[in-house]
Amino acid sequence: MISDESIDHGVPFDWGRVSDEYARYRDIYPARFYQKILDRGLCCDGQHVLDLGTGTGVIPRAMARYGATWVGVDISEQQIAQARRLSEGMGIEYQTIPAEHIDFPDGTFDVITACQCFWYFDHETIHGILHRILKPNGRILVLYMAWLPFEDPIADASERLILKYNPNWSGAGERMRPIDIPACYADGFALIHHEEYKLTVPFTRESWNGRVKACRGIGASLSAHDIAAWEQEHKALLERIAPERFEVLHYAAMAELKRI
Repeated sequence: MISDESIDHGVPFDWGRVSDEYARYRDIYPARFYQKILDRGLCCDGQHVLDLGTGTGVIPRAMARYGATWVGVDISEQQIAQARRLSEGMGIEYQTIPAEHIDFPDGTFDVITACQCFWYFDHETIHGILHRILKPNGRILVLYMAWLPFEDPIADASERLILKYNPNWSGAGERMRPIDIPACYADGFALIHHEEYKLTVPFTRESWNGRVKACRGIGASLSAHDIAAWEQEHKALLERIAPERFEVLHYAAMAELKRI
C-alpha cells in the first residue's frame, strides 16, 4: 500500500488490487503519444532504457519494437506479474522494487522514463540515484496523459461519480498544463523540452468503465463492496449518456530532463 498526505488526503492505495483491470484497460496511449517520444530521439536504436513505475509494462511493451533494450521496475508484485505475462518473448527485464531502492551501476542507462507515476516518488532521495545511473547527457523523460473533465461531458460525468464514492480522491479537475518538476532536479539536470497537446482516445462503454475502474480513486483504494456499487452505477450512467462507441478528450504531456 502507498500512503502520502499530498495524494488523496493520505488514503492508502495499492495498484496491485486492480492489476487485472489495469492490464486489460489502461494500455490506451495513441500512436501519436509514442511518436512524440521517437521524435525526441529517445527509447530507440540500441539505447538502454529504465522504466520507473512500469506497472503492467505498457511503455516498454509498446516501444520495444524500436530497438531499445528495456528494464521495468515497479513496487507492486501483481503489476510486475502482469507485465511479465504480457511481455513474454519480448526480452524485457522486470524487477519488483520501489524506485527509491534501485541500485544499478553508474552510467547504466541512456534514458529513464516515468509514465503516470512521477509524483509518487520521494524525489529528494531518487534524483541523485537517477543522476548516477544515467550516462553522461542521459535523459529522464516524464510522461503523462489524463482526461479533461471540463471539456468532455462523459469524462466529467464519470469523474463526478468517482468523487461521490471517494471524495478524498485528488486526481479530479485536470486541465492541460506542463508537468511539474520538483526543484531538486535543478541539481544535476536541465529541463530541455516540454510539450503539452490534446488528443482523443477511443472507447467502448465496457473499456471506458474498465479504464475508470482502474484508476487510483476506485479500484486501487475502495473496498470491494464500494467498487461493486460504483461499477453498477457507472455502467447505468454510461447506458444513459454514452453511445456504444465514443471518444474521450485527453491531454498528454512530456518533460525531458538532460543530465548535466
